[in-house]
Amino acid sequence: MAIPAIQYTVHAADLDGHRYDVTLRIANPNPSGQVLRMPAWIPGSYLIRDFSKHIETIAAFSIFGSVEAELSLERIDNDTWKLPSVTADTVIEVRTTVYAFDTSVRTAYLDSERGFFNPSSLCLAVEGRTHLPTALAIAPVGTWSVQTTLSRVKTDAAGFGFYLAPNYDALLDHPVALGHFQTIDWKSRGVPHSMVIQGCLQEVDRKRLGADLSAICDSIIDLFEPKTKQAPFQRYLFLVNAVLSGYGGLEHSDSTALLCNRDHVPQAGCPLNDDHYREFLGLCSHEYIHAWLVQRIQPKAFQPYDLQRRNHTRLLWLFEGFTSYYDDLQLLRSKRITLQSYLDLVAKNWNMVLRGPGRHKQSVADSSFDAWTKYYQADEHTPNAVVSYYAKGALVALGLDLLIRVQTRHRKSLDTVMQLLWAAHGKTQEGLAEDGFDRIVLAAIGPDFKKPWLQFKARYIEGTHDLTLAQWLTAQGIVVTAKKMSLLENMKLQWAMRHSDQSGWVKITHVLDGGIAQRAGLAPGDVLASINGQRISPSRLDAVFARLQMGANARLRFYRQDCEHESQFVLEPSSPVMQYQLTAQ
Repeated sequence: MAIPAIQYTVHAADLDGHRYDVTLRIANPNPSGQVLRMPAWIPGSYLIRDFSKHIETIAAFSIFGSVEAELSLERIDNDTWKLPSVTADTVIEVRTTVYAFDTSVRTAYLDSERGFFNPSSLCLAVEGRTHLPTALAIAPVGTWSVQTTLSRVKTDAAGFGFYLAPNYDALLDHPVALGHFQTIDWKSRGVPHSMVIQGCLQEVDRKRLGADLSAICDSIIDLFEPKTKQAPFQRYLFLVNAVLSGYGGLEHSDSTALLCNRDHVPQAGCPLNDDHYREFLGLCSHEYIHAWLVQRIQPKAFQPYDLQRRNHTRLLWLFEGFTSYYDDLQLLRSKRITLQSYLDLVAKNWNMVLRGPGRHKQSVADSSFDAWTKYYQADEHTPNAVVSYYAKGALVALGLDLLIRVQTRHRKSLDTVMQLLWAAHGKTQEGLAEDGFDRIVLAAIGPDFKKPWLQFKARYIEGTHDLTLAQWLTAQGIVVTAKKMSLLENMKLQWAMRHSDQSGWVKITHVLDGGIAQRAGLAPGDVLASINGQRISPSRLDAVFARLQMGANARLRFYRQDCEHESQFVLEPSSPVMQYQLTAQ
């Protein structure tokens, strides 16, 4: 094999110190001074993360046979370096040491048990050369093996050796896991699929996982390709890191990296909570759908990604919200959950959105645009100012699906829209313009739907109205009733605060607009001492709240910045927050 002009070699050099050594070899660099850049963020996670901060050392050398000479490196900014002028036939090596101890799916990790990396955390981009074929060499580590969907060129049985990507962007689209794995293999619609799991302490239930994942993946392929039932990839890989406590996923074109609680994965001899396992399957479903929606159907604003700065779009309610709608729906369609279980999930999400005052301050379109600064940089005020484009976006998808079914007398549904979106923008990979979804909806449903769609969009996507889901669900035979709540549950809802346990004290983390907590003068960071003379602790909070009565006087003592405060007030109900339950007839 001819060595590509750009080659990275990754060596897990210091397991206990959590460091990778990375060598970048550049043949024929820019003779006037090659520029190198480290990505500032990773696609699918909309926050500037400054991956360059993890580079401990960096040095550059010119290579002539066995002779090397160190070169100076000019630092341009936090993410950018420039090499000196060289002759056109010079070969340059840039050697970095990168610290890696982040268990998330976004960056890189290394210890004596496992390794993981996204190339965006280790591999400097070679400016002006990112379009060239790119090689990745992975050095062997003891008895470990390699899991990735990169194209193998020359590897040993464990997967160590040489891989090839058609360009730098394609390299970044392939996470790599190192270590020992439990593996589940199956085929969905004829395409090989695998899940490799690290972190589970017992033998995983391969039979159950394989059956459930196969059914879910089949149903998702059928959603986008009901006639051909063809997947858009040659193989697919789920990389799972099971930990004590964690949750998340990051999508790629033919793989996904998942983080989950190890207790949520079925294992021999271990009790399994059905809701927790359903949550894990929902995560798998969500990231798998992204292989179509985000990876191949993309906002035009993401083509190409600019990984040095924020890339804004007002369409994340579609790309993330609709994915969130379908991830649970496909569990129902694949018969992994019952209809009532599905309706419980819908109600849970609906009620969560209704409890957030931010839904009346920010539209899902604005939330999408502001993802970089608001959603991904949440603080104590976020619930009062921000609406989740995931959560409300899923309700928008549900509402649009129900509206289409009513308007077309069940001849069409949101599936019809998604299939046209896939044909027009997924198969072609033509980016979706900010107003491009209008054309797709009307082309899929018909011109008679123009007025209902534009009204729907204005109210629920560009506007901040609550969706009239009760009306639409009832029309489909779903019984919608007020959620039955105990006096304690209602009291806690009226207080409208969130809290944590701080060494046996109740510490306020969020105070929602309009609730009793806000009217009592509480603020995030306050520590509760007593209500009506009764000491408050995390274990006694419910008992104290259960004794409170609306209309009665209350005396609250709390600490702010270690100074004691007292508040006297009347327990008056705040504006009603509707909460619903759904039942299938």
